[in-house]
Amino acid sequence: MNKLSMKGITKTFPGVKALSNVDFEVSNGEIRGLIGANGAGKSTLMKILAGVYPEYEGEIYINDEKVNITCPLSAINHGIVIVYQEVDTALVPYLTVAENIMMHSIINENKGAFINWKKIRCEAKKAAELVGLDTDINRLVRDLTLSEKQMVLIGRAVYQNAKHLILDEPTAPLSVQETERLFKIVKRIKDEGMNVIFISHRLDEIFQICERITVLRDGQLVGTYDADSLTIPQTVEKMLGRKIQNAYPDIETSKGDVVFEVKNLSGSGGINNVNLEIRAGEIVGLAGLVGGGKTELCKLLFGEGNVTEGAILLKGKAIQAKTPAQAVKSGLALVPEERRKEGIFVHEPIDTNITLPTLEKYCKGSLMQKRKIRSASTECIRKVGIKTPSERQHVSKLSGGNQQKVAIGKWLLSDADVFIFDEPTKGVDVGSKSEIYGLIKDLAGQGKAVLYATCEFDEILGLTDRVYVMYKGTTVKELTTKDTSEEELLFYSAGGGLDARQNVG
Repeated sequence: MNKLSMKGITKTFPGVKALSNVDFEVSNGEIRGLIGANGAGKSTLMKILAGVYPEYEGEIYINDEKVNITCPLSAINHGIVIVYQEVDTALVPYLTVAENIMMHSIINENKGAFINWKKIRCEAKKAAELVGLDTDINRLVRDLTLSEKQMVLIGRAVYQNAKHLILDEPTAPLSVQETERLFKIVKRIKDEGMNVIFISHRLDEIFQICERITVLRDGQLVGTYDADSLTIPQTVEKMLGRKIQNAYPDIETSKGDVVFEVKNLSGSGGINNVNLEIRAGEIVGLAGLVGGGKTELCKLLFGEGNVTEGAILLKGKAIQAKTPAQAVKSGLALVPEERRKEGIFVHEPIDTNITLPTLEKYCKGSLMQKRKIRSASTECIRKVGIKTPSERQHVSKLSGGNQQKVAIGKWLLSDADVFIFDEPTKGVDVGSKSEIYGLIKDLAGQGKAVLYATCEFDEILGLTDRVYVMYKGTTVKELTTKDTSEEELLFYSAGGGLDARQNVG
């Protein structure tokens, strides 16, 4: 028997009741979907199970025996392993792939003065091969891509022989091929008797891999359902308590002159001969698969890295943004893909995060005007719809979707002309996605130039006016959104069309 039960789980944070009397059960080698809007309580419930939050009301049972999980090590000893959405929080960047995979073994099983490194590397290589991680196990984790880091964590969990594996948004940094590989691994370990709890906002994936689905809403259990008994619209309604008629706002924006131009740009991150332009009031998509160069281009435009050739022009004038600070002064804003690592200060309050890029507005001499900061932050919180009891709430206490709203909201107080969004809805629920789309449309309505980078082609089709497709670090095709399709975007993203590069001006 392999059964896990959580009964009457209640968890309260200062000013917020995150969970209220929630029951959850999984057993006998099952892949269970756990879904809900941002802030519904999914991550809180799983962090209780993983020992991150030892103080809560309710009881946990394994094989009908009550257990007391007091810390992450206690959870691991009970066969519970969690792979978090934000991979960098669970990895040590200056250690190797092998050392990260075998970390639990190194710390807890090597009590003597010597470590059998040959055995460590051998076992790590086996675990890496099991999850299809094709890289040198002696590489430092800091040099890996996001998808490779994710596979390191899954390899660690598989090596630990988890009985109950929790995957929190595991496919967010993965390509289509990597996702398919992950699903094969998940199905195999499920067949071997492991329970897998699969948290994702990608409902098509939930229906593809899960047998049953548990829905939470506002910290309460809505219900558990057989996957084949629900449709995606029915599931969304259960998650939100309402129907979403149209996720993409239909807001007409007038297009002005060209505001932002990139000409023959090459530089760090494998960027080679990129060309694009954006008009005032226009949302331009940057489409491509994982590894195509979207993130690298966004960072290069924002002053992170070195430009080796070409030019970046704002309102017809070349800008020399060699640092992000210079990019901000030039009129650019970036909402990065890795929000916890690069977009927000998680251990600072909301008002500090929101006003930091424009702090000089709220200073008189060397003194900060706290009343102005509070007023500006409160208005921004209201405008972007951040769910919080106070502007002084630490960002680490917010859900993923609300953290993303902070990352976006801080730039709304700036005077930026160009807004660059890199995978802004990764790990965000359908309701929050709709709100973020609305914020982006509003920026275009104000005459801002928007570059929207994503591998979610439905977002490209629903939100943008034009799209540039990237492949291996360069723009290979320019398309008018209303005249293209997901199939065409995928074709060029995968390198289709030998003459594709000739079609970008």
